[in-house]
Amino acid sequence: MAKIAYILLCHKDPDAIIRQANRLTATGDFMAIHFDARANPAHYEKIREALRGNPSVTFSQKRIKCGWGAWSLVQATLHAVEAAVQAFPRATHFYMLSGDCMAIKTSDYVHEFLDSVDADYIESFDFFASDWIKTGMKEERLIYRHFFNERTQKWLFYACYEWQKRLGLTRKVPADLQMQIGSQWWCLRRQTIEAILDFCRQRPDVMRFFRTTWIPDETFFQTLVRHLVPEKDIRNRTLTFLMFTDYGMPVVFYNDHYDLLLAQDSLFARKISPEATELRARLGMLYAAHDVDFQISDEGRNLFRFLTGRGRIGRRFAPRFWETESTVGRQRELMIVVCKKWHVAKRFLDKVRQVTNLPAVEYLFNEEDTPLPDLGGIQTSLEKRTRHRRAMMRMLFDYFETDRLIICLDPSNLELLHDFYADRSTTKVIEIECSFSDDYLVGHAKRVGLAGELTPKTTLERLLPTIRNDLAMESDHIRDAGFTDCHVMAESWSDEGNAASIAKFLDISPEQALDIAKTDYLFSD
Repeated sequence: MAKIAYILLCHKDPDAIIRQANRLTATGDFMAIHFDARANPAHYEKIREALRGNPSVTFSQKRIKCGWGAWSLVQATLHAVEAAVQAFPRATHFYMLSGDCMAIKTSDYVHEFLDSVDADYIESFDFFASDWIKTGMKEERLIYRHFFNERTQKWLFYACYEWQKRLGLTRKVPADLQMQIGSQWWCLRRQTIEAILDFCRQRPDVMRFFRTTWIPDETFFQTLVRHLVPEKDIRNRTLTFLMFTDYGMPVVFYNDHYDLLLAQDSLFARKISPEATELRARLGMLYAAHDVDFQISDEGRNLFRFLTGRGRIGRRFAPRFWETESTVGRQRELMIVVCKKWHVAKRFLDKVRQVTNLPAVEYLFNEEDTPLPDLGGIQTSLEKRTRHRRAMMRMLFDYFETDRLIICLDPSNLELLHDFYADRSTTKVIEIECSFSDDYLVGHAKRVGLAGELTPKTTLERLLPTIRNDLAMESDHIRDAGFTDCHVMAESWSDEGNAASIAKFLDISPEQALDIAKTDYLFSD
């Protein structure tokens, strides 16, 4: 009978991880966990302590900081796989999971399915000949070296890419490999896993190549399995049910999706919403159940395409979700930096990204040209972003695959602050108080159209006190609103004083906060 070692990559929600580990090992299987080194250390300790007495759970001996699209995700997977191979010699299959995955079949069904065919299950298509990549970079993922993270170091990522293009610094794919691409959610037999680990030790040239490819979790295992395993032993599919919208966003499942999920020809599903407590409870009980008859219709993807297609021609059954979605998400934390001097806030965010690796978006409700991912059109104008602000934020959380996100707002956006604080998500604010010289106020007056290049000096002198008072009033309105978890840092304060506010706002150590507070030229004009 199959014995499964589940390979779990996770970075949040320790209680859900503990439940998932106990549930999947209760029926005789195993689990190896890699918990992101960037995540809250207290959460990791909680998981370790809760699972300490479970002999069927092991942890990666080495934890690394993971970033979307980076080699770190593959390296974290290899660390967890190595731990599982060493700890569980009886494991026959290794099944890749995330913290957002849940079983949609019983344990009996899962084991009978794996016992029925001796094969590896991994989606793998020819990288160059297939249309698996719908938009964006294709061969550029491989032939250029990607040293920076596209989501957290966007400028460096694209600057490095453009320089390599200009200088013609391309490279070749290892000659003996036929590059493949597909979903990172696979289930592989023990002999395949051991062959991959041996290959990694024997081929440092291939490891060096993949370390600087972009999104290697969609190519590394897919390519090596095809290289090492006869085609007759590979089933070109994933056993995890997941779907993506036309905008590249993963479809999230909620309480009313229970029957649809059970009818799919898959063993697990991703992503289950953290807010779908009823669905999570029902699926949790399902795995240990017996004598469940599954009626497999497997219509999920076709049904989704049909309904979204009706929406595109004006015959959908309900409005697009962003027209009705009323919440950012209960378990999400939106951190808002409020500052009148936009360049100061942008410097602050740059340093925060470096120190914490938290995703951050600059003045998206104030600047039309703020760099944003393609979110299906909702991001194309300030008017759309503002009108659908909660949906906009929800899609950004999904895009960055995070529960913590930082944005910048101008102090004049009091209505937006009130709206975000009214949401079920956790909202925090830090206001950066700056001093305003006369020269700065003159420049501000020109930027907002209150003055021009030919405005007389006497007019400006009469105008400046009014502008200064107006800026002070914006700050007073924020204070008077009574927002909870509202912090302040100021140009006139010491680095230590500002660090105390930063630490509370970002929930980071005093040392990290002081590093941010000491940012060179933070308040300079």
